[in-house]
Amino acid sequence: MVSFGYFLASEEYGPDELVRQAKLAEQAGFERLWISDHYHPWNSEQGNSPFVWSVIGALSQATDLPVTTAVTCPIMRIHPAVIAQAAATASVQTHGTFRLGVGTGEALNEHVLGDRWPPIGVRLEMLEEAVAIIRALHTGEQTTHRGKYYTVEEAQLYTTPDQPVPVYVSGFGPQATRLAARLGDGYCTVTPNKELIDLFRAEGGGDKPVQAGMKVCYGPDAEAAAKTAHRLWGNQLVPGQLGQILPNPSDFEQATTQVTVDAVAGAMACGPDKQRYFDTVRSYLDAGVDELYIQQIGPDQEQFFEFWTEQLAGEF
Repeated sequence: MVSFGYFLASEEYGPDELVRQAKLAEQAGFERLWISDHYHPWNSEQGNSPFVWSVIGALSQATDLPVTTAVTCPIMRIHPAVIAQAAATASVQTHGTFRLGVGTGEALNEHVLGDRWPPIGVRLEMLEEAVAIIRALHTGEQTTHRGKYYTVEEAQLYTTPDQPVPVYVSGFGPQATRLAARLGDGYCTVTPNKELIDLFRAEGGGDKPVQAGMKVCYGPDAEAAAKTAHRLWGNQLVPGQLGQILPNPSDFEQATTQVTVDAVAGAMACGPDKQRYFDTVRSYLDAGVDELYIQQIGPDQEQFFEFWTEQLAGEF
């Protein structure tokens, strides 16, 4: 049976508002939380990017909901040994319900220390090595590692959960999805792509959990909601590999000039039409998603949670 969660957008809201939304989500019956891990927002209209690990600490004290990062890139901006410590602490704070979602990231966030942005094949190798380091440190044993990309010397975590933190791996193409099946304790995606989910299960994922996120923009006026979604999240429709290689929010703003409001309205549920939301959610469930995380775009958070509770929550 599918479990519904709420997707907290660190690019769009500051830390206090994210905690407030998490409380609203729990009151509305959502069972878990996703939270993005970024250094920059995608564009200046979004306007935020708090440090996710501080926010997770606050969430652990404000709600009882499990939390997954969607997703952390442990390969460049922060060394995997430090991510291991952060994830272990988050798991202790959430009483073992934290999940570390990982992926190969985007230049938008990972170029900030001046490192070269490597091609996807190299980033996947880096991710595999990073996850191995994280898992070794989560045993609580002293760890020394001298690998192709990372060095760890006599590191040991003293604050660790009772069980190692599950690591879920994102994948948006066949290569990354195969790695997720082999490496991950679960799989993260943002599209209702049954072909990739089936590939994950066939390549070793089996019955491991599949998480997915989707964006909506509820409001009483469909046209106004579509304009809000376009202004804040038009970057979702930037084509090809641009989402991975553009380095600055201003670059995404330029690329988004090629994305129309109608295109955004066609890609996500906007406005008050219950059937549109139902059909979108159903597409994820039919694709084989086990945990679906929904993000409301814009300021109308209370209205969305009321809409969800009264018109959608009991339909699935």
